[in-house]
This record gives sequence, C-alpha cells and structure tokens, in this order.
Amino acid sequence: MTSTLESQAEMLCNVLGDSIVASTIQFDELSVTLNSEAWLSSATNLRDHADLKFDQMIDLCGLDYLEYSGGVSGTRYAVIYHLLSLVHNKRVRVKVFAADDDLPMLPSVIDIWPAANWFEREAFDLFGIIFTGHPDLRRILTDYGFIGHPFRKDFPISGNVEMRYDPDQQRVIYQPVTIEPREIVPRVVREPNYGGVK
Repeated sequence: MTSTLESQAEMLCNVLGDSIVASTIQFDELSVTLNSEAWLSSATNLRDHADLKFDQMIDLCGLDYLEYSGGVSGTRYAVIYHLLSLVHNKRVRVKVFAADDDLPMLPSVIDIWPAANWFEREAFDLFGIIFTGHPDLRRILTDYGFIGHPFRKDFPISGNVEMRYDPDQQRVIYQPVTIEPREIVPRVVREPNYGGVK
C-alpha cells in the first residue's frame, strides 16, 4: 500500500510542482499541503488532469492551529479537503493554509466541486474562514445574531452570550453570560495503597 501511495505522491508532485509545500504518508493516507496562492489552479488540476481525476470532494473542514507547534507554514487557520478519484479509485487529503490570521480567506471551490457549498458555509460559521467567490456565504449552524466563531480555540468555553425566555417581555432575549468560569475537571482521590501500590 505504501508503494502505491508513494507513486501517487510522486504523480501529484509532477502535476502540481511548486504549489506543493509538503507531502506526508501516515496511517496509509496521503496528505498534501498546497500553497494558498495557487490553490484554485491546483484544485482545477486535481479535478481535470488525466492522471489524477479527483472529481469528487468528500469533505471539507476548517482547522485552528492556535498554540500548535507542528504547523507547516506557521499560520493559524487551514482548510482540509478530502478528495476522491472515482476513475482511479484513489483518495488524497489536501491542506491549504489561509495567509492572514486576522482575516483568514481562501477562494471558494464551488465551481470546481459543487459539494463544497454547505461545507464552506460551515467552516465560515464555526471558524470564521471566508471563502471568496462563494455565492451565499452566511451562517449555517449558529443563530442569526450569534457573535464569534465557536470552533476557534480562543472562543470562551461558556460563550459570549446566553439566551433565556423573559416572561415579562414574553420573548426570548439575549444577555451577557452570567456563568462564572470554574474548574470542572474532577479530582481523582485514591487510597494510599490502591491496587497494591505503595
């Protein structure tokens, strides 16, 4: 299996050339990191080149590399694309980092893989990654007035606002969080000779 993945990685390198930043094979899966500036042309090559034909996008998800030292490019936000070639029966995982941490943006791939539509909306909603060229980029999972992006690692665990029903106003209202932050990890208490260990 590894030799097949190595030949697939070599073929990707031949087709995509300098747009490949890194390539790894782990757990019998090929992962390729691509340059964000060449992402649209690389995505088109991934779909259309006769040796690749990754004509189906299976999944797309955002990632936040805040306080993670293993990032390839040192930027914070990335998008992972899982692609499938039905013709060649091959899969590849493609990672593309957004160049700007303050306003993470990548071009939309809806014109290449239409299945990306709701996945891109989800990554925008949860991570705040903007997909330029998306025809309808709006929240898909959180409420209309939701503030922030809940999958970012710096998003507070208890959130920023809470909602409750106000019987006087007879409607749902939003207010700042009233829950005080606290340590909720239980302490483990063991007897001195637990399990025969002294």
